[in-house]
Amino acid sequence: MWFNRVLVQPFCVSCLINRSIKTSDVENLMLCSKRVITAYSFCRSFFTRSIVFSEDKIDIVPKDFFEKLGTKTKDTYLDMVRIYESRSPQRRGHVEFIYAALRHMEEFGVHKDLEAYKSLINIFPKGKFIPTNLFQAEFMHYPKQQQCAIDVLQKMEDNGVMPDPELEQILVNIFGKTGHPVRKYWRMMYWMPKFNNINPWPLPKPLPNDSLELAVLALKQMSSVDLQSVVEVFQTKAVEHSNEDTWLVSAHSPVQAELIENHSEKSPMFVEGAFRVWLRDKSVNYFILRSDPVSKPQEEIPDYDDVSGLKTPFDEPITESSIQLMPSVHEQEEGTILGMCASGTSSRSSLLSWIRILQKNNPRLVTIPILFSLRSPIGEIIPINQEVGDKDSSDRKISSCEKSEMCDKDKV
Repeated sequence: MWFNRVLVQPFCVSCLINRSIKTSDVENLMLCSKRVITAYSFCRSFFTRSIVFSEDKIDIVPKDFFEKLGTKTKDTYLDMVRIYESRSPQRRGHVEFIYAALRHMEEFGVHKDLEAYKSLINIFPKGKFIPTNLFQAEFMHYPKQQQCAIDVLQKMEDNGVMPDPELEQILVNIFGKTGHPVRKYWRMMYWMPKFNNINPWPLPKPLPNDSLELAVLALKQMSSVDLQSVVEVFQTKAVEHSNEDTWLVSAHSPVQAELIENHSEKSPMFVEGAFRVWLRDKSVNYFILRSDPVSKPQEEIPDYDDVSGLKTPFDEPITESSIQLMPSVHEQEEGTILGMCASGTSSRSSLLSWIRILQKNNPRLVTIPILFSLRSPIGEIIPINQEVGDKDSSDRKISSCEKSEMCDKDKV
């Protein structure tokens, strides 16, 4: 037939579509000034065009597949995965769908749920990606799909989700025992149980959302260096001359009370903060009561080469440098920590209430000057209950000029 003769020759696409081709015109097609391609290239381009520009095409993973949902819970997340599996039995576009689902896990609150990760990995077709020889196993057979599965396992590891044996069986059915995702699973099962309970300050799973409970956990964790430390919760409305109603969490120990009792009245103390401490993915701001570091007596360095005056330990006189009290854990090089607290508003008024609470058990604080140096490494301190543009809350926020004036007055 003439069609068979044409397939072995280059031909013009427009001539074929217009059906103006004839057996005798094969030589003329060679001289056509239009684009001339081979039969194989034509078939491939025609087939690709029919897929890309098909009007009946349905996108498996639209951009708003997860964003258009009103209720974002675990059940709706798993329902979306089931809808995708029912719409595409051939799993077309499964890699793109899995990446889209990974990006929205935090919105649905399933980023720490093992069932959600197993449902995503279970989307991969079974048996198709199993390597059949050594080269396929080592050179990452189907790299796009294997890297996608590794990314899912990596997100599990980053969120502290421990895999189970069922997940291993799912990965083996998809990628085989020599697949790179299975190797990633084995590494996770080796290291994650070792680091799961290694934290000396274990935290509840999941963490509470209440800021008061988080503050108590944070101060207990930081004050555990002194076993006698006591963490107490107070309400500022029970304090005299308090201007707001919020909670206070204070950490104080008998050793710190003794340091306050022995502190000189001429040396001021400082209230500094806010500092930040992290409890997994949640942070707590806290403040400290600090004094200047205690100066250590200077020791005279003896000349060990001088042997003219050798003495026995029993003949040496007892001096101040020879016997020294061991400093407590609260006496650091940067200063002595005399207390810690966290408040619900992080305002100056709440810190004043905290100092008044400490004065009940430490009367010496009444005569010691205390300077509020609210300079924080995390930025400017703005109370939680202060609104933007509120002029009445100016007394709760200390500007740099007011700080300098306050410090000068207290120094005088």
